Amino acid sequence: MTIRKEKLETYKKQLLERRETLASELRQKTASMIEDDVVYSDSVDQASAETDKALAVQMKNRDQGILIQIDAALRRIDAGSFGECQECGESISEARLQAFPFTTLCIDCKAALESEEHRFPGKV
Repeated sequence: MTIRKEKLETYKKQLLERRETLASELRQKTASMIEDDVVYSDSVDQASAETDKALAVQMKNRDQGILIQIDAALRRIDAGSFGECQECGESISEARLQAFPFTTLCIDCKAALESEEHRFPGKV
């Protein structure tokens, strides 16, 4: 399946918008993390603040990973390989691309990967 040029432009626009939103959120989270570097006199408050900060770092790392995936999807659009499964080479379904435009795997390859991850945690 070759994706029509109009549809590629739609995906590109969605990816660019998502990228800008994520980048803005990351800037805000980073600024907030810098501002929130406070030491509390109460150990319970300190532990709670450290837990919140650890969660914020995890969310920031997840968002940075998504930004990397979005950038890779934009490069695939430019290279003409967008919508192609990087595992089997088959076309990724339109429904999957609409839900996850930065995906690199068709639904079958993604399911196989997840099955493998469940059978051998930490090995894949």
